[in-house]
Parts: sequence; structure tokens; C-alpha cells
Amino acid sequence: MRFIKMHGSGNDYVYVDCFRNTVSEPEKLAVQISDRHFGVGGDGLILMMPSERADVRMRMYNADGSEAQMCGNGIRCLAKYVYESGISRKPEITVETLAGVLSLQLMTTANGAVEKVKVNMGMPRLRRQDIPMRGEGHRVLGEKLTAGDREFVVTCVSMGNPHCVIYVDDVAQFAVSHYGPLLEHHPRFPQRTNVEWIERLNQREIRQRTWERGSGETLACGTGACAATVASVLNGRTDRCVTVHLLGGDLEIEWADDEHVYMTGPAVEVFRGEWPD
Repeated sequence: MRFIKMHGSGNDYVYVDCFRNTVSEPEKLAVQISDRHFGVGGDGLILMMPSERADVRMRMYNADGSEAQMCGNGIRCLAKYVYESGISRKPEITVETLAGVLSLQLMTTANGAVEKVKVNMGMPRLRRQDIPMRGEGHRVLGEKLTAGDREFVVTCVSMGNPHCVIYVDDVAQFAVSHYGPLLEHHPRFPQRTNVEWIERLNQREIRQRTWERGSGETLACGTGACAATVASVLNGRTDRCVTVHLLGGDLEIEWADDEHVYMTGPAVEVFRGEWPD
């Protein structure tokens, strides 16, 4: 089975072209191939498949084998491969995900390589039941939540998958690996959650670290950057256009007047190889 290793801002995945390959047990393969010591290494596995609703279908599996609804960094790299491999040569493509069909605009270099991708991530889902999160109230905006020995003030947003956004003074020093699992598996989140720790720099910049559901801390999270931007606007901390500084690079996020969130960022191929059947 042939694979491609790609990353968006350091958020790296192993991709399989299922137009040309067959994957029978993706949950099992995701665990094996994502292993950074005994496999290819990555934050998960992404399958690129035919779709009856869009130009291509994406299925995304975390490193623990669980299937996720969407991946913002992963979908940009998928678009790069789809264009450069000739599956679709359109400058704008549609991708079917478990979070719905998304539209992507490809930005190419003079030699036809895809350098950046702008993704219409759709409208954020703010109702508690849509995140989902147990509790009272319509929205989760500045709500107190205890995990371990700390009480956090959280704002929760779904970008097709759940996110819990928390503001801290110094994100670089925060104990993400300690509190991340406690919040991911908190009983208030019936489907677990991704967690974003955010440090506000100014009205147009934030710094982010993410604990991803099923993968642990990652260098970047596209849906998390979108959720963090929405939460920052709702809490009056930033403007609607924000540069999000992540461990693996920067993303440009805009919560536009049409209420859709737009994410622009890089897509990079690392290498290709073959995985034994």
C-alpha cells in the first residue's frame, strides 16, 4: 500500500489514496502507521476516497484509531494531493467530511504546486447540545469547569468536532500534558473534546497550544484555531481576523460577516513510501 506523509503547520498525517488503494481496517491501520517509533509516525491517518456529493471524500482517524469528524490542517494537505495528482485540477474543490461538505480554494505557485489552501470551515456551532456538552444553558461561554486540582473558565465551540477553549497568561509554561487528558475525558463531554489553551497577544494575534482528542498534544490544530478565534470574538478579546501562532507555524483565521469561518494556511508534502499489506 502506497502512502504520502504530509503536514499543515506541523500537524502531520499519513495519507492513503483510496482511488488507487484499498484499506480494509482503517482503525487498526491508524494506530500502527501513526506510531512514531514503530510506524511511519503522525497525528493520525487520512483516507482520500471517491464521493457522490463532492470532488473527494475525507475520512480521518486519530492516532488512537478513533474516527474524527474533521481536521482543518489535514484537509488542506488533502486538497494539495488531490490537485497535484490530477484527481481534480479545479482551483476550488469540495470535500465531503463527517462535518459536512466543505469548499476549499487552492493557491498555487508558478510551477503549479499547491502552496496554501483557504478553507471555508462553515459556521461555528455554539449550542451546548451541538458541541456536545452536558449541563444547563444554551451556550457555553465563560463557564466554570473543574478538572483535577484546578477550576477553569471555558468557552466551547464545535467546528464539526468539539473544542474547549481556555485562556491562560503564559501558554508556553502551561501543563498541557497534565490537564489535557483530564479535560478530554471529562464526564461533561460525552464524545470527549479537544482542548485549546490560548494566550492573547493583541487584538489580532493569539498564541495556541492544543490537546487533540485521541492524539495528545499536536503542533497545530486547524479546527482548534477556528474555535479559538470564535471564542475570542465572543469573549471580546480579539477582532474577527486573527493570526493564530501555533507550535508548528501560523494560521490566518477570519470569522467573516457571513458567519462562516475561513482558515488559510500551508500544505506540505514530506515524503512518500510503501506500507506492507
